[in-house]
Amino acid sequence: MTTTDPAPYGIPLERERPFDPPAAVMALHREAPLRRLRYFPEGRLGWLVTSHALCRQVLADTRFRSRLAAPLQVPVPMGGLEAYGDFEGDLPVTPGMFIEMDGPAHSRLRRKLTGVFTVRRMRQLEPRIAEIVGARLDAIEAAGPPADLVAEFALPVPSLVICELLGVPYADRDRFTTDAATFMTMSSTAEEKALAQQNLFAFLAELVVAKQSAPTDDLLSDLAVDQELATDEVIGIAVLLLVAGHETTAKMIGLGTLALLENRDQWDLLREQPELIATGVEELLRYVGVIHTGIIRQADVDVELDGELIKAGEYVTVSVQTANRDEAHFADPDRFDVTNQTRGHLTFGHGVHQCLGQQLARVELRIALGRLIERFPELRLAVPASQVPLRTDQNFYGAAELPVAW
Repeated sequence: MTTTDPAPYGIPLERERPFDPPAAVMALHREAPLRRLRYFPEGRLGWLVTSHALCRQVLADTRFRSRLAAPLQVPVPMGGLEAYGDFEGDLPVTPGMFIEMDGPAHSRLRRKLTGVFTVRRMRQLEPRIAEIVGARLDAIEAAGPPADLVAEFALPVPSLVICELLGVPYADRDRFTTDAATFMTMSSTAEEKALAQQNLFAFLAELVVAKQSAPTDDLLSDLAVDQELATDEVIGIAVLLLVAGHETTAKMIGLGTLALLENRDQWDLLREQPELIATGVEELLRYVGVIHTGIIRQADVDVELDGELIKAGEYVTVSVQTANRDEAHFADPDRFDVTNQTRGHLTFGHGVHQCLGQQLARVELRIALGRLIERFPELRLAVPASQVPLRTDQNFYGAAELPVAW
């Protein structure tokens, strides 16, 4: 069943329970898997897709563009949109940002990286990732309780891994983590986002130019000396990988740990049966829902979807969080069970734009959470769960801090 009755303005972000999608979003999903949505900032009508089947269909259909055209519409309140007010037609795309491209332009850049992020290559990285995780756990144990697991573990581990993979000095992390956070915060102004973006690109530009003249054994050097890539494309790719490579996985490690600590039977099950960690990670990816603002697409031509006509130019928001809780696809979807053989969650997207770094994220999550449980089997929250600060004001949902003791 579909409905053309528009949903309330935008998508609500505030959650009644930390791991469940907002009740208002789930209510919309259960009423109709496809409906009108009133977008910010101008109140134009687009569409909201909430069921697993329709979300997957939209993401797989290349008639829904990743590159967007003006006027820019978003499903949640967001600062900085005034910067796009003067554009007509296709919105500008930063060189190298292939997630905002379609067709041959997207394929040309993405294929430069597909060989790097294969399952085989990620398995080769496992020993080094294990060393990084072990060193962080050593430091936490040496400092003693309590500890902020976000600051001391969830953020440093993926940051170190992506820095080593790219060839970015980890000592310079303060030059990108703060700017990345500003850029990902939805309430940041156009000026703040522009400055953060400028700083990120200037930082990576220095590295790219240096590696062009003196390449080292890392991904950024490989891209920097590739004659088929322009320098500004390499810089854009580097910014994309650096920001996406630490921000999303950091959110998952923090929120995943909180979910396990709040579902102690599942923590204990992974402690007693560590071989379940792979299925446990997939279940966490489905259950905790860090992608809370949805994935935005735009119809390139008129498309009929579930009996409704999506007109060319209309925006469509794919609700990953409701798709991952769709009772038509997942048995008992609101139950968290690390023994579930979870199949088909959309946390990494679907189709040609499916997350390039998903195998790296899986390896990091398996090692980080598995070793954490092994090293600190009696880990517990140092504050009541209701006092753990959760961030809904960024593009990805997660814990701002995670105070723990043991």
